[in-house]
Amino acid sequence: MRFSDTTRGRPFAKDPAVIRHENRYLMYYTMCPFTDDRASNGFGIGIAESENLSNWTKVGEIAPEQPCEKNGICAPGAIVLDGQVHLFYQTYGNKECDAICHAVSTNGESFERDPTNPIFCPTGDWTCGRAIDADVIDWKGELLLYWATRDPEFRLQLVGVSSAPLDSDYSRDTWTQRCDRPILAPELDWEQECIEASAVCEHDGRLWQFYAGAYNNCPQQIGCAVSDDGIVWKRISDQPLLPNGAPGSWNSSESGHPYVFVDDDGATHLFYQGNNDNGKTWHLSRVSVDWSSGLPRCIQP
Repeated sequence: MRFSDTTRGRPFAKDPAVIRHENRYLMYYTMCPFTDDRASNGFGIGIAESENLSNWTKVGEIAPEQPCEKNGICAPGAIVLDGQVHLFYQTYGNKECDAICHAVSTNGESFERDPTNPIFCPTGDWTCGRAIDADVIDWKGELLLYWATRDPEFRLQLVGVSSAPLDSDYSRDTWTQRCDRPILAPELDWEQECIEASAVCEHDGRLWQFYAGAYNNCPQQIGCAVSDDGIVWKRISDQPLLPNGAPGSWNSSESGHPYVFVDDDGATHLFYQGNNDNGKTWHLSRVSVDWSSGLPRCIQP
């Protein structure tokens, strides 16, 4: 699988999020600004559909709409609850003021914004107050929301978690921050100064977090950690689970920003972004996740 969106002047698709809704797969992703000069020209969210997870066709866009979104929106996370698609995404271009927003849809393409947006930004002396890279999972009667932030010096990228009752409307007042320090912070050499883009799934009664280590094109690579409660995490290895590609390959600059999708048949798929030109273009791809050894292993589908 290789997917990119060329409708804004260059091949660009980042930050995938994939769901199955009714009889089709939907993928939400970040779109770049237009290459020409126009009044409204920030990041947006694209929508593509597929019947087989490999061949994707663009079917729509989500443009900034609310005042908090005016500089752009990106990095979506998605979940289907009671037949509705809930999209959690970030504002862009506001530095420490970027935050997580929420919208809901019955058809996966037309979304109604939460009037309380932005719904979440972190607090504490360990964070600058920014929240980006939303990912959500239904876990034991709660919706867990994973997000990335920066330290007060805006140097280190860190990961935190919040929760809301599963039967709530996920508006601003429903969220409780569940950490007073990072749940994952860069420690390994290959993670450099950044952990971001949490992608969490359940397998055999435990939660598994695929995450991006290092900033874009440094190179960013994908690691994995495991948890029994969604808050305390342990890495499964000191090496990347999915590294960047060899010189000359399509993802030699990075394999980054994962999203884990578990299909109705139990098959696990890891979507991710990559490029080989230091970020001039961006493409999306996927690998299958094999659990036969008890730990995840990425294989080409």
